[in-house]
Amino acid sequence: MPAQRLPDQWYYLKNFEFVLHWVARRCDDLLLDEERHFIRQFPALPRASRALAARMIMRKGPLFRASRLRYPEIGDITLAMAPLLAQQWVCHQPVIDLPTLFRLLTRHELSAIFRRSLTQLGLQSASKAVQCDALLALWPGTRTLAQWLACSDTNQLGLDETLYEVQVVPLCERLRLMFFGNLRQDWSEFVLADLGLYSYETVDFHASARAFQSRHDIDAYLHLHRCRERLDSAEDADTCAAAISDVPIAPYDSEWLENRRARLLYHAGGRFERMHQWQQALHCYTLSTDRGARARRVRMLERLQQAEQALTLARAILDTPASEAEQQAVLRMLPRLQRHCGHTPDRRKNGMPTQRDDLSLPAPAQPMRIEEEVRLHLHTTQAPAFYVENTLFNTLFGLLCWDAVFASVPGAFFHPYQQGPADLLRSGFRQRRGALFNTCLAQLDTDSYRNTIMQRFESKHGLQSPFVYWGAVPRELLELALHCIPAAHLGAIFHRLLDDIRDNRAGLPDLIQFWPAQQRYRLIEVKGPGDRLQDNQIRWLGYCVQHGIDTRVCHVNRAVSS
Repeated sequence: MPAQRLPDQWYYLKNFEFVLHWVARRCDDLLLDEERHFIRQFPALPRASRALAARMIMRKGPLFRASRLRYPEIGDITLAMAPLLAQQWVCHQPVIDLPTLFRLLTRHELSAIFRRSLTQLGLQSASKAVQCDALLALWPGTRTLAQWLACSDTNQLGLDETLYEVQVVPLCERLRLMFFGNLRQDWSEFVLADLGLYSYETVDFHASARAFQSRHDIDAYLHLHRCRERLDSAEDADTCAAAISDVPIAPYDSEWLENRRARLLYHAGGRFERMHQWQQALHCYTLSTDRGARARRVRMLERLQQAEQALTLARAILDTPASEAEQQAVLRMLPRLQRHCGHTPDRRKNGMPTQRDDLSLPAPAQPMRIEEEVRLHLHTTQAPAFYVENTLFNTLFGLLCWDAVFASVPGAFFHPYQQGPADLLRSGFRQRRGALFNTCLAQLDTDSYRNTIMQRFESKHGLQSPFVYWGAVPRELLELALHCIPAAHLGAIFHRLLDDIRDNRAGLPDLIQFWPAQQRYRLIEVKGPGDRLQDNQIRWLGYCVQHGIDTRVCHVNRAVSS
């Protein structure tokens, strides 16, 4: 749907107040006194002041030049700002350092203010970053904007600027977190929905449904978020180590928080690995309960030349693998570890062979994806080929099992702007909806699944879903798939998706080709020169062959022109 202009000029204020009302109604027992005070006092302010506050909170701040705050519906910014200053939600003329000044002012303004110093340093044409670094020695400390202008070399611009700092940004970020249950979604979510660019399924959930059940969980979430921010901005091993030093050593009781802690430590382990800091990486993987961490521990022990310990851990993993991915990774390392320890490597069972096709193609006149080259080569009117990768089967699954995915089970939905259930990637997702998924998948035993999928394609079209790719799967493709793919194949693929949504939503073959007259199809994984199969692709290929699904790997070589 094309973007349209919002008819209500106060749309952003209504959205902001909607969040305040929602949080007040559902999370009052979680609120701090200052948060409760803000929610109670906000409606008492004049509308222009409330609107200005919402504008600044929703924008990237917290510092704003008065000249940059121009909104026709608000009018006089000075008048609108006065109640915000009185509430101490906004600070007038805060002190700032030189780097902050450089972020606030334009290059032209800075050049005029520091012209003499920059000329003496020979940096008139240098980048803002270089200029700022050079001027720091000459202009240390912090000042108000007015003081910066007053003590500068020469203020040729005659700049008279007021600076404001929003004090309640952290408070409002906490309220946003309580509403969304994450900090990934921001205020733009409302605008996209108001414009019709995003539409969400209507889910019935209890009036008490909410993302957090205790203030401790909110504080823990924010703490992990700050640790992740520090880790992402770290530039060397020491700063990475400092960033994770505050991550709790003991797992959280909350599965949701523990997943976040585990992923953070796993991510930190990866950072240390890339820096060849094997001991630090091992420490992170040992603390992490992420299901991929044990295999990485084996690898780090091997890197540290502790082969016996690595082999012992590898065998323990293979006794109770957490996932196919973990089992695959450890099996790949096992023979090498056995040799290092002086043992005869176990004879590995080869997976079911996937048919290989070798295709020689000339380089295209115009650059295009290798998958598209193969699709065009294979495509005929009688046997159309499509580039689908992970989109088609996920979409078929998402449409057939829509009711189960969007079932209002505890802990799944707690606000109207969710693309899917919050517990989608947590353990027990399928079990919590077992009967519903059984009902959905039972339709594959009759012809009803075709009608269900096509009806959902019409009635739910455009609604956000964690499985359905509306733009990538047109009606023509959907109808061909339902005509040519046997229900038994769909069932096999859907069950594997449900067994491990986190790993198995990806890795499906690139192309699908149909023979409608014969009601058959085949899947094709495309590999260009020098490319090789990824682990999740190998697992999907083996599974498809095991279930009698015609699947092959097409290796493309470049034809040599004579």
